[in-house]
Amino acid sequence: MEEEIVRIPAERVKVLIGPNGKTKELIEKKCNIKLDINSEGEVVIRGESTDVFFSKDVIIAIGRGFNPQKAMKLINPDYQLYLFHLKEYLSTDKAIKRIKGRVIGENGKMKEEIENATDSYLSIYGNTVGIISKVDSIGYAQEAVEMLIKGAKHASAYNYLARVRRRILESRLKGE
Repeated sequence: MEEEIVRIPAERVKVLIGPNGKTKELIEKKCNIKLDINSEGEVVIRGESTDVFFSKDVIIAIGRGFNPQKAMKLINPDYQLYLFHLKEYLSTDKAIKRIKGRVIGENGKMKEEIENATDSYLSIYGNTVGIISKVDSIGYAQEAVEMLIKGAKHASAYNYLARVRRRILESRLKGE
C-alpha cells in the first residue's frame, strides 16, 4: 500500500467529491484506490503504487479546472496531463490575465481550435493552463499554447494548428 498527498484548491473540493459523493466513489472504483479529502483541499490517495500514480493526475486535473469526465481519461495510459504554470513565464497578475485571454481567444475560439486540432482538452484556471491529450498529440498542444504565451500572433498559431491537424491525422491513419 502506498500513500500520497495531493493539494487542490479548496473551491474544487466539491467538484472532486461530486453530488452525493458520486465522483469520489467513481474515481475510487475506476482507479482501485481510497481517497480521504478535507475541506482545505488536501487529498490523501491510498492504494497500490501504479494505481496511485495514475489516479494522482486525475485528481490534479480536477483541481486545475477540468471536469471529472475529462479528467478520468487520464486513467488510460494513452492520455497525459501537462500543466503550464504561468508564474514561471510571467511576473505580474496583469500579464497572466492577458496571456490567459490570448489562450482562450475571442469567444473561446483559440482554445477550441487548439482542442480540435490536437484532439485535446484545455483548462485555463488560476495561474495555470492545463492540457489533457493523447500521448501522440500532447506535444503539439503544448507547442501551440507556448507560442501564445511567448507572444506569437493568433494567425501564426492557427497556421501551426492547421499543419498539426494534418500531421496527427496522417500518423493515426498510418497507425503510428
